[in-house]
Amino acid sequence: MDEFGVYASFGVNGPPQRLLRTRGSCRVSAAVPPSVRQVVLFSSGPWGERICVNAELIDANQIPITIGKLTPYNKCLSWEQWEEETWTDGVTLHVSLEGGNVTNSELIIAVNEFTPKNTTAPLADRELSGKRKRERTAEEDSDGGGETSKARGEENIYPNGVKEKTTPVRKVKGQAKSCQKLFANRADAFKANAAANEARETQMTVGGTPPQNGARMKSRQAKTPTQTSSLVSPSGRWGQTLCPIDAQTAILIGGQGARMQFCKDPMWKLCTEDMSWVTAETLAQGPTPEARIGHSAVFDPDSKRIFVFGGSKNKKWFNDMHILDTKSWRWTMVEAQGKVPPLAYHSCSMFRGELFVLGGVFPRPNPEPDGCSDSLYIFDPHLSIWYQPILTGDKPSPRSGHSACVIQERYIYVFGGWDTPVCYSDMYMLDLGLMEFSVVKTSGKAPSPRSWHGSAVLSETKFLIHGGYNGNNALSDTFIFDIETDSWTKLKLPQLSVPRAGHSIITMETPARRDPSEDEESMSSVSIRRTLLVFGGGDNEGNFFSDLTSVSVEELLDAA
Repeated sequence: MDEFGVYASFGVNGPPQRLLRTRGSCRVSAAVPPSVRQVVLFSSGPWGERICVNAELIDANQIPITIGKLTPYNKCLSWEQWEEETWTDGVTLHVSLEGGNVTNSELIIAVNEFTPKNTTAPLADRELSGKRKRERTAEEDSDGGGETSKARGEENIYPNGVKEKTTPVRKVKGQAKSCQKLFANRADAFKANAAANEARETQMTVGGTPPQNGARMKSRQAKTPTQTSSLVSPSGRWGQTLCPIDAQTAILIGGQGARMQFCKDPMWKLCTEDMSWVTAETLAQGPTPEARIGHSAVFDPDSKRIFVFGGSKNKKWFNDMHILDTKSWRWTMVEAQGKVPPLAYHSCSMFRGELFVLGGVFPRPNPEPDGCSDSLYIFDPHLSIWYQPILTGDKPSPRSGHSACVIQERYIYVFGGWDTPVCYSDMYMLDLGLMEFSVVKTSGKAPSPRSWHGSAVLSETKFLIHGGYNGNNALSDTFIFDIETDSWTKLKLPQLSVPRAGHSIITMETPARRDPSEDEESMSSVSIRRTLLVFGGGDNEGNFFSDLTSVSVEELLDAA
């Protein structure tokens, strides 16, 4: 049987060079020759008990350019310079192996084996030192592959800073603040005005303190009441999806965190029975989707499958459809017929087994700015085909970052979004029986214009809007819309007082809290309640959240 090994090819004509082997070092670094513009990393041989191989491309300032991961089901990675604007001379490839029995006895052999013979800049190998590893620990917790985009393709950048936090930091009074606008320059930063209310009764996070004298804030992970510090949870991020697959399980996919880096831990499973997280990337077989943000993920309860569509990563834009079968835990990629453009920050709704994709950002050739779509595309999973329906009525203008809620299995309500330089607060309704759009004239205290907000259906007649971004600030307000009266109601809840955008909101079943005064028989029975869960997002103050906030749906409906 062939021996396990990890290999890299540097450049189009570069021969494969062995980096790691069964009895070699578990951590190796290699300097990428300046003439090389492409790196391919792959594994060969049986994986055995090995879990994954982490790979990073690091620039000359030791800042990650992009990050990837090999698994027993995803055995090849490829990077090209044109995809990564920060790829310049002085790039280093770091590779580390997790799991299995590894030693450092053959480090020199591994180094000699992958030194290329026809390059002017030889590869330099070394095992990462303990000191270097400690210095990088706080950054690695939240790093993922990414870049700092420039004018082209900047919709797929969350304009935020470099910190990852699970709880927000109060803004210091009088602190200097930039006046840049998102819609004047699509890479401009979110700027949050609202101070964070730290008294959150059901906020399941660890408390934090602001950094002193500009010191770097170390990453902290969210804790739930059943967790201890030794247990894991997702890193802080925005632009991810959180998709319920049954009454008490949801799947987290993708996202981008500190320093515009794509998350190294892109897939998690949330169990609301005990509010625990389990990393899920290595649980599923088949070709996993490439790291991305601004994608959509929708669960079909009939086929028990998650459909992941679109999104973006740096200069890459996706129109691929990945399907995760939650019964077999296997990924497949669909080669669909029909035409659909690459889209990010669109909405995707499931209706009678079909996916309704509306709006979103799409790329244009340089030097044109990226555009927003006003089209509706429908994907039929049974035929694996995309098609566009005939629509009537007043359809929404082109937009992205909007929300779409399916109500009563008949209507899709579309709210907000933006298209440079306009941010929207209008409401449209699509009648799925007539395929007719209409403008919804609302009453009451309506939300201000916003995009990248969260939304969730609370009942047959009501849905919720929370947070978002208005072009200057991250928002913290919460509203409920009643389709029977076409009216808005603004809520004041301390649990939802944190400014955030690009977060995920879902409703699930969770165990209800028990009154200690109840008798033993009552305490032994399990009471379930519907709960609104809010995860992640960013506040434009440089903080990316990994907290999980819980609010009773009954409490929300009573407040409305």
